[in-house]
Amino acid sequence: MIDYKEAGLNAADLKEMYRTMLLARKLDERMWLLNRAGKLPFVISCQGQEATQVGAGYALNKEMDVISPYYRDLALVTHFGMTPQETMLSAFAKRGDISSGGKQMPSHFSKKEANILTQGSCVATQLLHAVGASYKFKMDNEERVAVTTLGEGSSNQGDFHEGLNFVGVHNLPFICIIENNKYAISVPVDLQYGAEKLSDRAIGYGMHGDHIDGNDPIAVYKAVKEARQRAISGEGGTLIEAMSTRLTAHSSDDDDSYREKKNREDCLVKFREYLESYDIAEESWFESMEQELKSEINDATKHAEQAPYPDPAETLTNVYEEVNNG
Repeated sequence: MIDYKEAGLNAADLKEMYRTMLLARKLDERMWLLNRAGKLPFVISCQGQEATQVGAGYALNKEMDVISPYYRDLALVTHFGMTPQETMLSAFAKRGDISSGGKQMPSHFSKKEANILTQGSCVATQLLHAVGASYKFKMDNEERVAVTTLGEGSSNQGDFHEGLNFVGVHNLPFICIIENNKYAISVPVDLQYGAEKLSDRAIGYGMHGDHIDGNDPIAVYKAVKEARQRAISGEGGTLIEAMSTRLTAHSSDDDDSYREKKNREDCLVKFREYLESYDIAEESWFESMEQELKSEINDATKHAEQAPYPDPAETLTNVYEEVNNG
């Protein structure tokens, strides 16, 4: 991992980043267990990719920048302002779900006041939403950046190529982060694309490209911070390929026996060892974090379990426009 001081971070920053990574991990693990207990119908996990997501989020301006996440971005949206309670309400499909009032699948994140764009189910369409936002920022001369994330499998969709070509043509304030966990569900990278690095595609779009260690939140922070500065300085978009590790199966419905289970690098373990090596945090601090976040997640789970489901009369609410002909 790179030196945190070289990236412009301090000890307090690193502890906050670790806390968010741990919160997302514990929240994710709880939802996985609830699924196995038959209480949640479906979970798609971010376990192992928290470093990429939190490192990126920490480099952005939450008050100004807009994110258009993909379904595995629990840690990113948690950093941007989605609470454990809101996540659990969505997972249980309860009326209080801020994303859809309990109508949408889990992991379809959105929260207007947190600058999280509404997400759809079609793979890679979130990129086009972010490109549209970045076009607006440029037209209005706003020092804001639109950021989207996706897996490497989505980088082979037409939306990806058309969107990044548009960014390059119009020199937009845009950042695309490929969270490359080396599997598009069960398809390994050698059957997905022929390039050595997906970041090399950037030159074809007229963009800056970076290939980084996605298991190092400091390296991700540094790359995204530099990309944001280029964007607001009028230097256009950036394509970042962050090599990450997916610790779980593609989803709770996937049997990932097709993958080698040994030697999977855990970014949370790696980051904890880094904090300990620099004497930034000691055992008692890690233990207190565990207990604090466990209590927070317990409360969120109980609240969501006890919350009401949507009323059947709400089925079409916010689905069709209501026209008053009176």
